[in-house]
Amino acid sequence: MRSPKDFFRPLAVGAPEPVREIPFRPSRMIHFFDPSNEKMAAKVPDMAAQADVVLGNLEDAVRADRKEAARAGLVKIARATDFGDTQLWTRINSLDSPWVLDDLITLVTEIGDKLDVIMVPKVEGAADIHYVDRLLAQLEARAGLTRPLLVHAILETASGVANVEEIATASPRMQGISLGPADLAASRRMKTTRVGGGHPGYLVREDPTGDDLTTGRATYQQDLWHYTVARMVDACAGAGILPYYGPFGDIADVVACEDQFRNAFLLGCVGAWSLHPKQIAIAKKVFSPAPADVAWARRVIDAMGDGTGAVMIDGKMQDDATVKQCRVVAELADALAARDPELAEAYVAEAAAVKSQEALANG
Repeated sequence: MRSPKDFFRPLAVGAPEPVREIPFRPSRMIHFFDPSNEKMAAKVPDMAAQADVVLGNLEDAVRADRKEAARAGLVKIARATDFGDTQLWTRINSLDSPWVLDDLITLVTEIGDKLDVIMVPKVEGAADIHYVDRLLAQLEARAGLTRPLLVHAILETASGVANVEEIATASPRMQGISLGPADLAASRRMKTTRVGGGHPGYLVREDPTGDDLTTGRATYQQDLWHYTVARMVDACAGAGILPYYGPFGDIADVVACEDQFRNAFLLGCVGAWSLHPKQIAIAKKVFSPAPADVAWARRVIDAMGDGTGAVMIDGKMQDDATVKQCRVVAELADALAARDPELAEAYVAEAAAVKSQEALANG
């Protein structure tokens, strides 16, 4: 039996101490780029100025004959770019691939001081995380790193979903988990060829109002991913790590993308992947609490004082449960405003407008 205290001991001599709490850093969008694409690589500084996270992708969407070029490109980009407050992540190749070992050895030893998070695809259980955990500790010791790299798992197999709770708690390095809808759909034998989003055939139908069963019955499209996202969010919340929606493949359909991102946000996700610059703006909008919601949350927090008892505000009862909900919104707003000056101004302006309206109402 292993002592729980061992959980926070380095897994290799000379490796940095594991983190005891995952720090929350704004990550509303994880923006993917192909480091082997020179045109895309040239845009990384501009991407870093817009996105909370930029991710050098080494796995899917990089052809087999471009894997080494992508790895070398990411090293070059990391060394040449000042990312400021923007996080640099990478998605390595899958653990059953011939490239993953070289991915980890090269990236940790050559640019481990620039990387924040390593995203691991197709994680099926805790054993996958344990393998990466030990290897990272050995490489961190070799490279003389003073802070541990964090690990992010992608949930894209049926086994991964079945084991999501043990994945979330497999290592102190676990930063978060993302939904990978395309590979997960294939693993489950789902009959959709879409990358994320809904499907018009997945619906409920209104009951008939008479003997006619064929006309006048409204249909409502359902969310294919509701169960999986909710389960992932619960697993992450229980482990103190962060849940994310993954990709939305229809770049042109910005309306459906915003809807899918918002569903994930309301369920508890802190961000989503962006595959195109237009999706950066969508994620920034959706995963930032609206100024009106933040102003309302602060009103409730102020009125509740020490957070106990109950008060009535605008005809709505508020108690200790609702003030906890409001603190989630207000604390997220504070964290995002510290990084995003435009958002900070919007929150201040809305708060001032609310106070002005209250003053007028009170005479």
